Amino acid sequence: METDQLIRTLAADSSRPARPVSLVLALALLAAMPVSLAMLFAGLGVRPDVMRAMHNPFFDLKFAVTLALAISAVGVALHLSRPEASLRGWAWLLLIPAGLLVGGITSEMMLPQNLPMMTRLIGSNSRVCLTAVPLMSMPLLAAALIGLRHGAPTRPAVSGAIAGLLSAGLAATLYASHCTDDSPLFVATWYTIATALVAAIGAAIGARVLRF
Repeated sequence: METDQLIRTLAADSSRPARPVSLVLALALLAAMPVSLAMLFAGLGVRPDVMRAMHNPFFDLKFAVTLALAISAVGVALHLSRPEASLRGWAWLLLIPAGLLVGGITSEMMLPQNLPMMTRLIGSNSRVCLTAVPLMSMPLLAAALIGLRHGAPTRPAVSGAIAGLLSAGLAATLYASHCTDDSPLFVATWYTIATALVAAIGAAIGARVLRF
């Protein structure tokens, strides 16, 4: 190839607009979601009383908390994908799901309960939760990291941790349809531990794959 033609080819390639990080992230997550869904239905399934459970506000709260975490983490992750970005002014978004949980726990404490507090906290699915949420998060975490690689984060470990929160929030939303433990105390304990584990994995991987 002649030099002039090579220069023109390189110039044409550089003039093509890069895909927005938000678009790549959305497409990657959409591609990964069926994998996590397949893992849910193959290994766990939806709880048999799901239609009746929908009338329980604490069952619905689980989805509000997990989706709030995922949506908040998406916003923070996209913000951190810019090279000049920092967590200042954005970290508060991650407190939204925590606030929902505090409200749920307070409401539950004000209501008469048939089971002791420790029984509601420990539940009957803690081991399943600690296994299923991280496992179903892995395809989503890989997708989130692929999407964020199209940005230019200057804090790759932090961005990876946020990607972990994002993927854990989505995976926990799927898992909530199987989980028969609806107490906010259970969610605050075991969902949080599972999410922290995925965030730690995301931070470790992101520190390497999100460098630029």
